[in-house]
This record gives sequence, C-alpha cells and structure tokens, in this order.
Amino acid sequence: MADFDVDLFVIGGGSGGVRAARIAAGYGARVMVAEEYRVGGTCVIRGCVPKKLLVYASRFSHDFEEAAGFGWSVPEPSFDWPTLIANKDREIARLENVYTANLEKAGVEIVKTRAVLENPNAVRLMSTGAKVRARYVLISTGAAPNHGADIAGLPHVISSNEAFHLPELPRRIVIQGGGYIAMEFAAIFEGLGSEVVVVYRGENILRGFDDDVRAHLRGEMESRGVKIITNALVTSVDKAGNGYRVHLSSGGSLEADRVMFAVGRHPNVGGMGLETAGVKLTADGGIAVDEYSRTSAPNIYAVGDVTNRIHLTPVAIREGHAFADTVFGGKPTMVDYTEVPTAVFSEPEIGMVGLTEAVARDRLPKVDIYKSVFRPMKATLSGRNTRVLMKLVVDGSSDRVLGCHVVGHDAGEMIQLVGIAMKMKATKADFDATMAVHPTAAEELVTMREPVARYVREAVE
Repeated sequence: MADFDVDLFVIGGGSGGVRAARIAAGYGARVMVAEEYRVGGTCVIRGCVPKKLLVYASRFSHDFEEAAGFGWSVPEPSFDWPTLIANKDREIARLENVYTANLEKAGVEIVKTRAVLENPNAVRLMSTGAKVRARYVLISTGAAPNHGADIAGLPHVISSNEAFHLPELPRRIVIQGGGYIAMEFAAIFEGLGSEVVVVYRGENILRGFDDDVRAHLRGEMESRGVKIITNALVTSVDKAGNGYRVHLSSGGSLEADRVMFAVGRHPNVGGMGLETAGVKLTADGGIAVDEYSRTSAPNIYAVGDVTNRIHLTPVAIREGHAFADTVFGGKPTMVDYTEVPTAVFSEPEIGMVGLTEAVARDRLPKVDIYKSVFRPMKATLSGRNTRVLMKLVVDGSSDRVLGCHVVGHDAGEMIQLVGIAMKMKATKADFDATMAVHPTAAEELVTMREPVARYVREAVE
C-alpha cells in the first residue's frame, strides 16, 4: 500500500462515483474523489432532480383548471419563473451539501478539480498539477448533451443544461428531439405557459418505447397544445429580432424565443488521458467495460453513463456499488440489467418495465397482449379530455408477464412496484390473483382478464 497515495481515485462526483466512493470507504479503503463542477453530478445538479421540481411546477396549471369541476373558485393564477428557479437553486445547493457531507462522513477526500490520467495508476490534478498515485481508478464522468450536426446558427441553441437557468420563461420555444428529455421539457414549458413546438426526425416520438405508448402520449400532448412535427430536422437557426427563426428540412420555418436541442447525450470522455492509460472505447464512444465494469487498462474501472450502457441514475448507482463490493468487499458482483423500470415525466407520465410488444413478438413464439384505455376518475368531474393507457405483454407459453407499460398520473410510482413483481417472475395468473385496490387507476393492472390480441408465430421447418 505504501506505493500508493490512495486505494481508490474516483474521477467524477456524480451518483455512480459517490456511491462507489462511500461503499469502498466503508470497506476501509482510502478514497479520493475529483469533481471539476459540483458534487452530485448530472442527476442532482442539472438533471432528474431539478427537472422533477420543474415538472411539479408545470402541473399546477392543469390543477387550477380542473379545480372548478370540484367546486373550487380559483382566482386567475399567475406564475413567476424567477421565483421557481431561485427556489430550485436553493434545493439543489442543499442536496449538493448533503452529498458532500455524506462523502466526508465516510472519510472520503474531495478535490474540486479536473483530473487526467497519466497511466493506469496515476492521476494529475489540473488545478494544482499534483500527481496522485492510486491503486485503483474509477471513471464516472457521465454524459453530456449532444447537439448533433453542426448546422448554421448552432450557437443560438441551448441544451437541457441551460434550460434550468434561463433568465425568463420563453413565450415560444422550439425543441428538437423525440426522446424522454425532449418530451419532459415540452411538457414542462407547456404547463408553465409557453407555446411549444417539438421537431423530430423520426416517424413518431419516443423511439424504443412501446408503439401504443408512443401513439398515446403524442395524442395526449397534442391535445394539451404541444405541436409535434415529425419526419423533419432543424437545418438552421437565424437571429430574428429578439428571438429566432428556425428553418426545417420539411420546408418552412418557425419563430421562437428559445431553441432547445435534446437529441441525445454522449459519454464525457474527452481530454481525460484515456488513450495514454490504455483505456479503450466502444464503437459508440463509451468506455468499454466487462461485466464487472473493468476497462481494458489494469486497475481502471468505469460506471454510469460514461460506459454508454443504460443512461439511468439508479443503474449508475447500482454499478458503483457493485464495483466497490467486487474490488474492495471481496464479493464479486455483476449488475443485472433485465427488467429495469423507468419513467418519463411527461404530461401525462409514462412508466415502463420489460419488453415492448414488438420485441416480445420478435423473440417469442406466443405473445398475449392485455390493454386497457380508460378515462381516469378525476377527469369525470374536472372535464379534462384525457385517457390512461395500461398494457401488459405476456409470454403466451409460460404466462409470465414480460412487459408493463403505463401512461397516466403517477405512472412512475406504479411501475416501481410492478418492477418488483416482474423481477420475481410473476405470471399473469399472479396478477389476476392479486386483490384490487378500489377506486384506483392501478387496479386495472390486476383486473384485465381477456387479452386484446394473441400472436402465434408459425414454426419454420
């Protein structure tokens, strides 16, 4: 041990790195974490946490509208963007302090600097030039927004990072992208009062999600006033007065006060000395790792979005914990990437876990589909024209539930619990045998008795 300054050097103080550092320190390791921006990483500082706070804010506008149907007389509400952003910033600062305090309580040393690899066992601190010798190095630098092609006017475009710090709420905003970040921010800005146009290159939003979910959410968002233009790309952005003119590949242009691109994220691997240390990348730009998050370089590991596996905070946390158990706890641990629940905090919300109908039909000889679309109870008095979608994808041979897809209020909360059942290999018969909770929307998951479709693939001789 005398040859090393620390047992573990973590590059990146996000969710995965922080969890790995704390668990490793709990095993007695000497740990140092380098973070050049703010402790907490993308999720806490400029990702899922502040986004969810803005989601909550955006939903109040719908609550005010619906209150009248329940007998409430609500004065004309007004919204103040600077107040929301200031309150959000205070909460994020509090959380950053909590993350920092938890690391320090665990005995982890934090250095606020960029760190660059010099070899598999040496890291240079760029703020001071000091070199730290480490027995193991963990890379957990996450991912960064990707704007796509270098079009004219690209400097006028913001990403989700900047959206959290706008000085004022845009009256009109154009968002390019069809993934969960684009859909979430479209819902946020629409709920807060902006005119929102979404531009997406594909035939429909949310590529990779179940087709029924994609169609259902698009219809719901368009009914709320979000304009969605598909099969189109933004080709250029011009400054026009106090706003911008956005030109489309499909012809025509749009006027906006802000233009936001949410077309994906790329692993944050630039300028880290990976090549010098012998760390190889995959074809899609992520750090190549094995099932234990070990890279091609001796003693260097990587977890989270930087590996381009599954871009979800809980996955990064699980990977960081598994790394620490493997390397410092003497408990070799591989992460199970099956049945990973996820949510899209659009309006309405999406929760999903497991296989889509299309994937199941491609993989399995027999597939049963259970689906229900219904008006939620709240809408009967509020008058809102909205529908909930619930769908189960079932293996027609074994009766095991292989996929669950929900679009509606609190879908994320529901899917967390469904994920437990699916991880335990629950069957449709298990769902049927579960007593319903009435009156709830979730009871529909255990009361769908007859499949709406059955697919049997003919055997090929």
